Amino acid sequence: MGAINDIFRIYGPHYLLRFRDAIPNNHLKVTQAIIHCKSKTYGAMLYNCPQCHQPHLIFRSCGNRHCPSCQHHKTQLWLHRQMKRQLPGPHFLITFTIPEQLRPFIRANQRLGYQAMFKASSQALKTLAADKQFIGADLPGFWGILHTWGRQLQYHPHVHYIAPGGALSTKDHSWHPSRSDFFLPVRALSRLFRAKFRDEISVAGLLEKIDPLVWEIDWNVHSQAVGETTSALKYLAPYVFRVAISNARIVKVEDHKVFFRYRKPKSNRWRTMALDAMEFIRRFLQHVLPTGFMKIRHYGFLSLSSSIPLPKASLLIQLASAFQLPALSHPPDPPVLPAILCRICGSPLIYHHSCPPPHQQLLDTG
Repeated sequence: MGAINDIFRIYGPHYLLRFRDAIPNNHLKVTQAIIHCKSKTYGAMLYNCPQCHQPHLIFRSCGNRHCPSCQHHKTQLWLHRQMKRQLPGPHFLITFTIPEQLRPFIRANQRLGYQAMFKASSQALKTLAADKQFIGADLPGFWGILHTWGRQLQYHPHVHYIAPGGALSTKDHSWHPSRSDFFLPVRALSRLFRAKFRDEISVAGLLEKIDPLVWEIDWNVHSQAVGETTSALKYLAPYVFRVAISNARIVKVEDHKVFFRYRKPKSNRWRTMALDAMEFIRRFLQHVLPTGFMKIRHYGFLSLSSSIPLPKASLLIQLASAFQLPALSHPPDPPVLPAILCRICGSPLIYHHSCPPPHQQLLDTG
């Protein structure tokens, strides 16, 4: 069992009791899932050892996307799929960040706020890509992932995008490359992002709930060239299915406090922070997404509904470069779940059958 699951198992029931009248339903479900992960609540699987013939009962995981013990294999599968979808040429990592003054509003209106962040930032990228001053093509392709946390578990919503350096044109059916070291101007992206976000909030009728000064300050947009897509994918892959904090960062739990490691921006030195267990759980749960909300989204010719297949896009990119782009990295082999070993002799176990959860057993026998 992971350290975070243990923290929730020890302190979660008290947290639920203490905040029973205020805890959102999705926070309640995540808390219960983490507490009961790899317990009889979710059923079990029976394995046999072919060497020492000992049976092994292994409890199932909860599978919740916010559970830190259930995400590693999903991350590896996602990375393998994305590596197979690589495109040649330079790529860019673009990050859109919400100002600190706006974060309380977003936290109180998460579904609306996150949706507005995606819509405003993606439209800003599409608008500037079509501008002849920059790329001059109407069909860029990019995908984004929503993050909501900072390194100390504070609330810090932002969207990362990965975009190939250029865009397709539906008018001349060719690839329009950007510069290898410059995609789109961040100051213009910032202004567009702010204006389009404001429009979304206005349509929702909630503009009066936001301090007007928010619309006068600069919004932070950062863009950096990352070379071929492999490096950007490997950078983001650990974050795609990772929750706000990993088990590896937990140092210890002592005297009702959780000690965890973090690094400040632009620093490689690890520091340690101590939080009361109730505060740790509160910070963790504020990053639980609204039920059913998709935190990874694809746009333009990289969207699943695009009429332009990736092989054709790849060919158009190569044609625009006179086939002088370097070869793509080969995708890794598909990830394989590690074998489950016998605790007695170390031999790989053989699956025998599954045992349903207790409540399902009652339904089956009733």
